[in-house]
Amino acid sequence: MRTLLYKSLALFIFILIATVAQSQDLQSYNQKRLDINKTGMMILGSWAVGNMIINPIAGRNAIGEDKYFHQMNTWWNAVNLVIAGAGYYGAFKDDPAAHGLYASIQEQSKIDKLLLVNAALDIGYMVGGLYLMERSKNVTNKPERLKGFGKAIILQGGFLFAFDTIMYIIHQNHAPELGNFFSNLAISPTGFSYTYRF
Repeated sequence: MRTLLYKSLALFIFILIATVAQSQDLQSYNQKRLDINKTGMMILGSWAVGNMIINPIAGRNAIGEDKYFHQMNTWWNAVNLVIAGAGYYGAFKDDPAAHGLYASIQEQSKIDKLLLVNAALDIGYMVGGLYLMERSKNVTNKPERLKGFGKAIILQGGFLFAFDTIMYIIHQNHAPELGNFFSNLAISPTGFSYTYRF
């Protein structure tokens, strides 16, 4: 009876230590994921602010397609700034300790899918910009507007494609750390064990 009590107590302490250790590791993993997102949103926000300062100044005396190029860059980056602000706020308010293993896997999967969808959209933007430039050759009413808008959309789509691709690669390099939680778990016909090294 006493042996069973000691084994039960030892098992309880083992589970408690393993749970606390895993929780701390998951919190660290999630904090790093959130830090990656914050840095990305700072970069996107800086690009947006830079465009919103430079393009109105450069476009003040511009004419023809250059005028419309600078206009589109300014408008496009007003949207980028809102997206960057919302993304940064979301990463800032997210609690890294609030996610268990399953939720951490879901969050990692969600950001991976979002970045891949965004990269596909970015290619669509660039194709749309090329279309506007080609279309400008066949219109008589302000062809310079279509050409300027097209050039700006190609530039912005190219930046966003590079940004989303780099963010995806960074997250993919971080993702394998999540697999370490499974490498410590061993299942056999006689039971299971969790190894934690410190």
